Amino acid sequence: MRRGRAWGLALGVALDVALGDPRRGHPVAGFGRVATALQERTYTDRRLPGVVHVGVLVGGTWALGTVAERGARRLGPAAETATTALATWAVLGGRSLEREAHAVRDLLEADDLSAARQRVTHLVGRDPAHLAEADVARATVESVAENTSDAVVAPLVAGGVAGVPGLLAYRAANTLDAMIGHRTPRLRSFGWAAARLDDVLNLVPSRVAAASVVLAAPCVGGSSQGAARAWRRDAAHHPSPNAGPVEAAFAGALDVRLGGVNVYEGQTEDRHTLGDGPAPTTADITRATRLARAVDLIALGLAVLVSRMWERRHPTRG
Repeated sequence: MRRGRAWGLALGVALDVALGDPRRGHPVAGFGRVATALQERTYTDRRLPGVVHVGVLVGGTWALGTVAERGARRLGPAAETATTALATWAVLGGRSLEREAHAVRDLLEADDLSAARQRVTHLVGRDPAHLAEADVARATVESVAENTSDAVVAPLVAGGVAGVPGLLAYRAANTLDAMIGHRTPRLRSFGWAAARLDDVLNLVPSRVAAASVVLAAPCVGGSSQGAARAWRRDAAHHPSPNAGPVEAAFAGALDVRLGGVNVYEGQTEDRHTLGDGPAPTTADITRATRLARAVDLIALGLAVLVSRMWERRHPTRG
């Protein structure tokens, strides 16, 4: 029985843990350049051109993944495993997320708040100029929580369900949301489709991530009950339907207080309070990345299980 998808997902996660993102020639960066070039031709301040823009790019990426997966399958199990592994490695961001979080932590531990403020902009879009040390720590923990869902759990779920096409198409949609899904006057209409597609694609993975946080909370000395309580009580107050559950669960698991008021390009956004504990400290950044690693492993196990179920039902198909 074929096991290429399951083995490929596991190997791809191992590559991400060992190597992180490719230093040069990253496929996501290449996709971004293509998307930018296309945007120069498709942009108008309306929704329909944005829908077409997203459809062409995400649909084209799905088609590319389908061709790659079918071609690899014809060559045999080893080729299928290798293709899935490379696609998984290309779309995951767990190791790079951890490196960035630890870089901020190290600067805070060195009492270099100015450098930490600048470094945290690699993780979040909020204005850093007036962030206190606790604000930088909070921003880092929140980014670890949200991006664990977006950059690890969601692509693994997509890969388990739909293989290489799912991996690549999800990453394309998520990248487009980061590029044009902002609620700025220029992109409010054109980026509407990218933002809404990303919301839909992450509805299930974000809940999977939050449930995984509940299971993994004892790994960092936290409470599964506390994580579940914060998720249930506080998630709905967050302006994002998908970031809310996972950030609230992280807050409860770490027994810290996340959320609050952030400033983005001069615009103030109130994310309300998530959790009951004190403000995060530098040490909580380390705990957050440890929790994220445990969540990653749970998500991998689920993705492998889903892919094996698919392969049993469709032994000759992807």
